[in-house]
Amino acid sequence: MIDKKIENALLLGENIAIEFKLCEGGISIETYKTVCSFLNRYGGDIFLGIDDNCNAAGIPQKAIPNLVKNFISTISNPELLLPTVYLAPEILKYNNKFIIHIHVPPSSEVHSFKKVIYDRVNDADVKVTATNQIAAMYIRKQNIFTERKVYPFIKKTDLSFDMLPRIRQMALNRDSNHAWKKLNDNELLESARLYVEDRETGKKGYNLAAILLLGKDDIIQSILPAYRTDAILRKVNLSRYDDRLIVTTNLINSYDLLMEFSRKHLWDKFYLEGDVRVSLREIITREMLVNTLIHREFTSTYISKFIIEKDKMFVENANRAVKDGVMTLENFEPNPKNPIIASFFRNIGLADELGSGVRNLYHYGLRYSGKEPELIDGDIFRIIVPLDDNYSFGNLQEKGTENNPETVEKGREKGREKGREKGREKGREKGREKILELIKDNVYITQNEMATMIGLSVKGVEKNIRLLKSEGLLERIGPDKGGYWKVNNE
Repeated sequence: MIDKKIENALLLGENIAIEFKLCEGGISIETYKTVCSFLNRYGGDIFLGIDDNCNAAGIPQKAIPNLVKNFISTISNPELLLPTVYLAPEILKYNNKFIIHIHVPPSSEVHSFKKVIYDRVNDADVKVTATNQIAAMYIRKQNIFTERKVYPFIKKTDLSFDMLPRIRQMALNRDSNHAWKKLNDNELLESARLYVEDRETGKKGYNLAAILLLGKDDIIQSILPAYRTDAILRKVNLSRYDDRLIVTTNLINSYDLLMEFSRKHLWDKFYLEGDVRVSLREIITREMLVNTLIHREFTSTYISKFIIEKDKMFVENANRAVKDGVMTLENFEPNPKNPIIASFFRNIGLADELGSGVRNLYHYGLRYSGKEPELIDGDIFRIIVPLDDNYSFGNLQEKGTENNPETVEKGREKGREKGREKGREKGREKGREKILELIKDNVYITQNEMATMIGLSVKGVEKNIRLLKSEGLLERIGPDKGGYWKVNNE
C-alpha cells in the first residue's frame, strides 16, 4: 500500500499538488515555500528523498528523526511560518529506501513564509506581492471555508462563556502544559481563531466557528435555521422510529448528547487490545460523530443524521466534496472542511490528527462487526458501519473461522490491489482523453499548455502522448516547432 502511494506520485510527476525534494544535507528552504504555497492553494503532497526527475534516492534512516524534528519546529515557529500549522510527516519505504511524505491540506488562512506569501502555480511556488492578488487570496479563503465568516454584531453575551472553564480543563487533560492554561477567555478565543479580523471589511468579531462551538441555541438558530442533527433508532418500527433525538445545540454539547444516544442503543462488546480492554463502541461512534459534526457544510439546508438500524448504523451530512465516490484507505486524502473547528476539537481531545479517524473506522469497525465500514464522498457525505449483534471478535478469533478479521484481511488486500490497478488505469485513460479533447480544439497546442490545463506535469503529458502515438490515435505532423497535431479516428 505504501509503495503504491509513491508509485502513483511518480507516475503523475510534479504538478500543482505534488512536489519532490531531494533533501541532501537537510530540508531546504524551498520545501517550506512549497508548504506555504500548498496551504494557500489546494493543498498537496511533498515527498522528501525524490529528485525532480522522479528518481527515489531516499534518505538515510539515521537522519530521519532530526529532519522530522526540525521540520515540525520550523512550521511551528511564527517568526518563520505565519500562521503556524500542525503537519505530521509520514515515513514510507520504497524499494528499500526511506521517503518522508508530508500531506499539506488547504488552509482557511493566508500563510506567509519569512514574511513572503507564496501561491502554487502549476508545479512552481510563486511569490505574491501585488495587493490585489493578496486580497483575492483572502476572498478565496473566505469563500472556501464558511466557518471563517465574521459576524461583527455578535456580542460576548451571545456565547456560552461559562463553557470555557470546562473547555480549558479538557485541553489540559490532553496536555498539562497546554497554552490555553495561561490565557484569559478573550486570549483563548483569539488563539483558537474564533475572534478575528475580517480581511475584506476590516471589522473584527466572532466568526461562524465561534458561534457553532460556543453559541447559545437561539443565536445558532437565528443564523443557521436549518442547523440540526437527527439521531434515530429504527430497529422494530421501520416505517417511523423506535427512539429519536433532535439536537440543535452547539457542537460540543451536540457531541455529548449524540454519544449518549449511541451508548443507550448500541452493544459495548468485549474487546482486548493487548492486556487492555478497549471500547469498540466508543471509538467507532466517536469517529463517526466527530466527523459529521466538524466536517459538514453548515450553510447547507440538508439535515445531518445519525441513524441506528438492525444491520447497520450511519451518519450523513452536507459536504463540500473534492471528488465523488467510495473512499478507501488507499485513495483517502485528508481534506479538512472546517479547519478552525477541527483544530478546536483536537485541542480539547475530541479529535486526533487529520486522517486518523478513517484508519480507526476501518481497524475497529472490522473488529466490531466482522465487516468493513463504507465511506462515500459526494455532496452528501456518508459513513456506513455494519452491525451484527451476534458477532464477537474474541470468539471467532479462538475458533479461527473464516470471518476472523486477520483471515478477511488477506482477501481484502487482493481485492484492494485489483481496485487500485483499475483506478490507475481509469486515471490514465482520462488523462489521454483530455489530451485528445484539447488537441481537437487546438491542433497547435503545446505540451506545456496541456500540462497547465490538465493539471499534470509536462513529463506526465509526454508519457500519455507516447501511449496515444503507440496506439495510433495521435500523430505529430511537421517539426516540434511549427508543426501540429493530428487525431486519428478512434
